[in-house]
Amino acid sequence: MTSPRVSVIIATYNRSAVLRYAVASVLNQTMRDFELLVVGDGCTDDSEEVVAGMKDPRIRWINLPANSGHQSGPNSRGLQEARGEFVAYLGHDDLWLKHHLEYTIGKLEETGAAFAHSLLIRILSADDELGRPVFHKSQYGYGAPPSCTVHRRSVAEKIGGWNDYRNLVLPPETDFSDRARAAGFTATFVPRFTVIKFPGSIRKNVYRDKPSHEQAHWFRRISEPDFEAEHLVRMVQAFHGDVASGMPIRKLVRTFALEFAARARWGLSRVFLYEGKEIDSIKKFKGL
Repeated sequence: MTSPRVSVIIATYNRSAVLRYAVASVLNQTMRDFELLVVGDGCTDDSEEVVAGMKDPRIRWINLPANSGHQSGPNSRGLQEARGEFVAYLGHDDLWLKHHLEYTIGKLEETGAAFAHSLLIRILSADDELGRPVFHKSQYGYGAPPSCTVHRRSVAEKIGGWNDYRNLVLPPETDFSDRARAAGFTATFVPRFTVIKFPGSIRKNVYRDKPSHEQAHWFRRISEPDFEAEHLVRMVQAFHGDVASGMPIRKLVRTFALEFAARARWGLSRVFLYEGKEIDSIKKFKGL
């Protein structure tokens, strides 16, 4: 059997309503040579049926026998099963623009780097029509959000998979990339907007209520012609208007509050001071 060029890993747990949109955004990629490994973290809902209903031979469903409590478990299992030269990750509630694989893999081949990450935009709430871009602090791309990260499979072959968050003092994605950097692997940035993220850490009870209206709305939008360029222009215009004319105080307060909440919960998920207790708190907030 010929190996695919890319192995895409989606870690999921009991959110089949959003999973269908994530999978569809993978199937819409301009780069077609991939396998898609959807790895359930001990799923007990209809996620397997949703995946089977896609009827695409490139998709494979794997369900862990017990819930590990974090995407690190399913991601590690996905790496064990991956056959592609490159590995890409997508959160089960996130979306890729259609050119994500084409440009991230192209950049790895162009530069010879082992890691690459692209521009990701976080949607902070259901009425957020623009989102907030994530400019990763490191110019090298290590530890960027998994949904905008790709790497060569040879990285995992050398350093192993994702470690269990309960045994770490860093987030699993940061631990994984730090080990890769220590092993001498290089990283690069892809100057394209390719990912939309819906942070579960600022959406209370999403696992209890299981909404999918945001993913449905944005999936329609990213299917529009020239979405990437037009949306980036809208973001620039909005920011310029706020600076030039002064942001209305009500909008300023709301923007500050949303951003503060996002950064605070994101920060908690990045620093595990008590063997994962902070991430357990975030899981409770999300309704897990």
